[in-house]
Amino acid sequence: MHWAGFNRFEIQLPEDCVIDCSHRGPCDDDVEFWRGKIDLSHISDDSLAAELQEYGAWDAEELEDREANEARIIWIAAGNIREEQNI
Repeated sequence: MHWAGFNRFEIQLPEDCVIDCSHRGPCDDDVEFWRGKIDLSHISDDSLAAELQEYGAWDAEELEDREANEARIIWIAAGNIREEQNI
């Protein structure tokens, strides 16, 4: 298991998730698969949206979608872990 730290929370991802969700090309299907397996219930909707808002890639309306936000943070976390830990 690997930890990804953000300003408002931390999440833990299995190594298989990190690899599956941080490869070249579209990762949408892989991220969606893992979104159903990663428990993010400890993160409030507001904290999740505020964290993602800092990236400047999504507008306020897009950040109202909890499921999409969970997928976004898993994708970001997987990429960060892979880069930082050379997986």
